[in-house]
Amino acid sequence: MTFYDFEARKLNGKTTSMNEYKGKVVVVVNTASKCGFTPQYEGLEKLYQKYKDQGLIVLGFPSNQFGNQEPGSSDDIKEFCQINYGVTFPLFEKIKVNGKNAHPIFKFLKSKLSGGIFGSKIKWNFTKFVINSKGVPIKRFSPTTKPEKMESIIRRLL
Repeated sequence: MTFYDFEARKLNGKTTSMNEYKGKVVVVVNTASKCGFTPQYEGLEKLYQKYKDQGLIVLGFPSNQFGNQEPGSSDDIKEFCQINYGVTFPLFEKIKVNGKNAHPIFKFLKSKLSGGIFGSKIKWNFTKFVINSKGVPIKRFSPTTKPEKMESIIRRLL
């Protein structure tokens, strides 16, 4: 099983197969609009703009599981991200990242990249996963890791 075997709904409600991103280096991140790490949207967008033509895609998955920091609707999330951070990378509908109702993408990513300091749970908003162009999760980054710190691994994988 690879990342490409999953699907999710974008903010507009359209179901999208991750197969659409086949051959790209993917960064998956759980996001929130009212979090201390929210300014990372800016760094994620910069990475996306810098490397999208070379095959990078950033996928944002809003989640309200941590401190009620993503209470808004899909429209609220889209507007906030565009107005405040100029986000152009794909954003998906709000999901759960932990527990029995966790989205299958996050169940998969946690099963492939857990243990050590991360354990098997997502600890907070802006946990980031880098997936290679074959759909294999390669590296997990903590919420405190700024997007620019992922640049060297992204460049290597492109």
